[in-house]
Amino acid sequence: MDGAAGVPAELQGGRAQADRVLTAQEWLHKWETGAAAFHKEHGHPLLEKYLDVLLSGRSGLRIFFPLCGKAVDMKRLADLGHSIVGVDISEQALKEFFADQGLPYCEEPVPGIVGAKKLQSTSGNICLYCCSIYDLSSAIVGKFDGVWDRGALVAVNPCDRPRYASLMISLMEKNSSYLLVTVLYDPNKHKGPPFYVPESEVKSLFGNHCEIKLLEKVSDFSDRHRRWGLDYFLEVLYILKFVA
Repeated sequence: MDGAAGVPAELQGGRAQADRVLTAQEWLHKWETGAAAFHKEHGHPLLEKYLDVLLSGRSGLRIFFPLCGKAVDMKRLADLGHSIVGVDISEQALKEFFADQGLPYCEEPVPGIVGAKKLQSTSGNICLYCCSIYDLSSAIVGKFDGVWDRGALVAVNPCDRPRYASLMISLMEKNSSYLLVTVLYDPNKHKGPPFYVPESEVKSLFGNHCEIKLLEKVSDFSDRHRRWGLDYFLEVLYILKFVA
């Protein structure tokens, strides 16, 4: 149904979310209180299904996990021989990742970022930064051959999306691949996060820098979403190709 002035209701809802802001403390509180329901204990089925699309037959890639939390997929890709870099503001989440995976690690400060920490597996192939993602740059973390973005773009404050996209673009190598998961639902019924991100916005944020292809839309609807008052909840997977 169309809303005011013939604007689709969902688009109005997306605009309504534009002013929604979560602080770093609110995100930390989610981890501290066990309210991080967005964490998947067994990895993400879309990454498993489209892993070959991300890797394109290449080995030994540098792969970035923005707002990584304690994603188990990091261990899976590291075990395949790739070098993993992640970032999250929650030190608890990062330490739980190493504990859950049974991986010893060392901890050190990050030159140039006050208060930041780098947690690196003793094997050296998983390096997680505890800081704001906006404190990172290619000078600090280098550039990447691949990205798995699930729960990152949809989690940053809507007003920060251009800043986030600009940073991510600056971290991509030529001929790199970026798997991006967004979510679709009726944003009039839930204020987020995760935030509603339509295809038009993905194209607006990234389209001038890469080729974008929608790979799949899947229902991820659950009792949690029903409690939010939603009738449907879709995950949408895109591949972004940064061609030379």
